[in-house]
Amino acid sequence: MTQTLPPAVVAPPPPSDLGARRSAAILAVILSGQFMAVLDTAIVNVAIPSIRADLDTTGSALQLIVAGYVIAYAVLLVTGARLGDRYSQRRMFIAGLALFTLASLVCGLAWDETSLIVFRFAQGVGAAAMIPQVMSTIQLTFTGNARARALSLFSAIISGGVVAGQVLGGLIVNLDLFGSGWRGVFLVNVPIGVVLLLVAPRVLPVGARRAHRAVDVPGLVALTVSVLLLVLPLVLGHEQDWPLWTWILLGASVFGFAGFAVIERWVAARGGEPLFARRALAAPGLLLTGATLFVVMSTFGGWMFVMAIHLQSTLGYSALHAGLLFIPMGLTFAAASLYWTRIPARLHAAMIPGGLVLAAGAMVALGAMLRDGADFGLAGCLLFGLMGIGNGLAYSPLMTRTLAKVPMEVAADASGILVTATQLGTVVGIAAFGTVFLSLAGATTLSAAHALGGTAVAEGVTVLVAAALSARAAR
Repeated sequence: MTQTLPPAVVAPPPPSDLGARRSAAILAVILSGQFMAVLDTAIVNVAIPSIRADLDTTGSALQLIVAGYVIAYAVLLVTGARLGDRYSQRRMFIAGLALFTLASLVCGLAWDETSLIVFRFAQGVGAAAMIPQVMSTIQLTFTGNARARALSLFSAIISGGVVAGQVLGGLIVNLDLFGSGWRGVFLVNVPIGVVLLLVAPRVLPVGARRAHRAVDVPGLVALTVSVLLLVLPLVLGHEQDWPLWTWILLGASVFGFAGFAVIERWVAARGGEPLFARRALAAPGLLLTGATLFVVMSTFGGWMFVMAIHLQSTLGYSALHAGLLFIPMGLTFAAASLYWTRIPARLHAAMIPGGLVLAAGAMVALGAMLRDGADFGLAGCLLFGLMGIGNGLAYSPLMTRTLAKVPMEVAADASGILVTATQLGTVVGIAAFGTVFLSLAGATTLSAAHALGGTAVAEGVTVLVAAALSARAAR
């Protein structure tokens, strides 16, 4: 039965009309793009020592190389979702993929730390245009159990991309193909991106296009400035011994976020479309879910950054050895993300905070085990595995249950809000927990190990905060 739509809207084909092969092809393309974007949040971690040695970078520059990508990615995600609504998810995915691929090439050819930071930011812009279309396409193309499975795959790709980034980054740096060293961690995106650019136009649905949707420029500027005011002093403060300007910027960020809220109200009052649509924000549990995912990803991103430094710089492991140690966490996260629906539905509300409590306990136990300079060993792999299970039992179920309650017409905005929360969490986590670790670490191996133990306690307590938030969101 054909549904009548407003003239400005071109509907995607109904889910029932997409055959199994077409559905699989769509998921393969968009999740491959998602995989690349997630890969680049982690693949640089194990290349940090090589980048530092080759480009003679400072600690703050290293944090900007890692976090700069995620800053652009996080701040522009909602705008990317809005542009997908305006010009179609298909067009924005392809445009973002093209920019991401080109920026990856230039990152691999970077000549100093400044150029690498700039082009990492460009990578993030491309990812911000591409990735919101992944969840929006899932929301608009699949329904019922098919949508739940697609979102579970989406969550599994997040963990799989992070772990693959650690392993693949270590392998690339160790192999040093053609003398590329760390540059290979960026150049690996180029052939994948080119293949996807050839396939995507033939596979992706045209999708919905709502030409009347405007971009909230004042809101975008206010959010971007506020995030930079928060993140830059966190990243640069330790390296420069916390000068006065860092505290001024941190204080200004509070007023910046308050100003952003005022601007959003003003845009809505004038009949415009705020960056965060009111109808999306009003969806049951969306704000609590966003807050929970922000906290979860701040600990996750911070822990991956800190552990990559500790395993290589403190324990002296090779990049490949360090990367392989993250496999248990990725496998268990992926398994929990894919199979949590087999747990009885009556247990789901308790399962989500319970998983985060498990993750917090495993993180603190791992920090306690490593704080005296001990090797990672089998016990470390087991604790990493428990962390993956705990986070997997919380992340995918919480996102799936929340998005199921979102009206279809604001699906893109809701997707952008949740993905923005996760990416902003990663940015703040790298900056905040990276700063905690670097501030506590001294010149000796033992003092650096003690710093890891202290950071683990701080992160574990933060995960417990996420567990408390998730308990309310899950209800």
